[in-house]
This record gives sequence, structure tokens and C-alpha cells, in this order.
Amino acid sequence: MKMDILYEDDVILVCRKPAGTAVQTRSLTQPDMESLLKNYCKSRGADGGPSGIFVVHRLDQPVEGVMVFARTKEAAASLSRQFSDRRADKFYYAMTDGIPQVRKGRLEDELLRDAAANLSRVVPRGTAGAKRAELFYEVVETGNGRAVLRIRLETGRHHQIRVQLAHAGWPVAGDRKYNFKEHISPSLPHLALCSYKIGIRHPVTHRKLEFEIDKPFTLS
Repeated sequence: MKMDILYEDDVILVCRKPAGTAVQTRSLTQPDMESLLKNYCKSRGADGGPSGIFVVHRLDQPVEGVMVFARTKEAAASLSRQFSDRRADKFYYAMTDGIPQVRKGRLEDELLRDAAANLSRVVPRGTAGAKRAELFYEVVETGNGRAVLRIRLETGRHHQIRVQLAHAGWPVAGDRKYNFKEHISPSLPHLALCSYKIGIRHPVTHRKLEFEIDKPFTLS
């Protein structure tokens, strides 16, 4: 698989993860981003810089888009803190079944993860083990009962965007886990959710960096 590299230097590597590729997996037969990027770095030889690849944040396997990886342990520690402390900016596009009545808005819910079932769900406030989930959205396109939303993610919970949009009544198109319509009649070959932009501070220079790709889907 050819790597779509957006930026790289001696301490970070930024790429576009394809939909359907896991970030990490224990499978020996299924390639994941970690192993693919390690092989990419090794193939560059001496000019490629460090060959290590460290995962500092995640995307669900069906989700495509921008991902940042560290190439040293020191950079990994810095970037991991940025993501865990919510100092990294994360933006998504989602195509939804259903159109929000409010063009711009905020969703805040309590999510409870069921690790055994690999699911999360919205639960009442105060539920043991639940975590607050927050995002902001803006409708950028509508048509044929669907909408394209631009989303700024404020927290990074398990399946957060997929769960919150489904709970609001606008599930992500192509989502066979949280969109009941897709169980009846699959409409898309993949999940219509993309991490299109990430902003971080460089672990060494501390300069603000933003990495962005074009919107991958449209209703027109």
C-alpha cells in the first residue's frame, strides 16, 4: 500500500489514513498504520530519519483522514499530552442521514462504553463509568434528506461522533454499527466520516502546525 504522506521530519510524520485500515492490530495478516509506516520509514534508509513509529491518537478503523505519528519517544510524550489535554485541534466532515434543524450547534452527552461489544451509548448524567462528550457542528451542505456537517471535536471518546449524531437523529451514512437504516439497506461502501484537519504544536520547535485535506464527499 502506498503511503499518502502529508508531512514528515525527524520527530513527526503526518499521513492520510485510508478508510478500513486499523491504526494498530494484533493480526499478523492484516496490515495496520503502525506497521505500514514503520516499513515506509525503513524503506527510506539513512535519509529517512528514525525508523520508529509511535501512536499518539487514534481513528476508528472505518474512518479515513489525517493522522499524526511520532518518530521518537520524546515527541510521542509531547504529542500524547497535547491530545489527552485537548490542546490538539481535531476537525471532521460527516455525511448524515437526516438534516439538523439548527444550522450550527453543540452536542453534549454522557457516553458509556461497552468494551466487550465494542459499542458506546448515550446514558443519563450520573451513570457510573460514563464520560462527558462534546462537539460543535455546522451544516455546510444539504440535499436528498442528507447533510454534510463540519465538526470540531472537543473531547475524544470511543465512537463519539457516530454515537452523538445517531442519538441526535442524524446518524452517519454508511455506519453499520449505529445507523439502523444501514442494517436494512446499505447505502455506501464505507463510513462517511473523515478527519480532515488536525492542529498541533511541534514537539521540538513548538510552532503551531495545521494539516488539512479536501472534503472527501459531497451531496452534489
